[in-house]
Amino acid sequence: MTQQGREVPIRGGSIRLGQFLKLADLIESGSEAKGVIADGEVTVNGDVELRRGRQLRSGDVVSIGGQTARVTDE
Repeated sequence: MTQQGREVPIRGGSIRLGQFLKLADLIESGSEAKGVIADGEVTVNGDVELRRGRQLRSGDVVSIGGQTARVTDE
């Protein structure tokens, strides 16, 4: 764990927010992503994000329900 939370490596340079939430185990299922994002429960770099397709890159920090994960390159 880092100060920014758990580091989660990705391939290919970017990943969509909905996919990252599942990859980082911040949600239980991919279908759950739509609801938590629409309800404004997810922040990216400290700002509420309402777009499930938001592209994340290395260094972005995602938080939901007191849990935080940082995107890193594989």
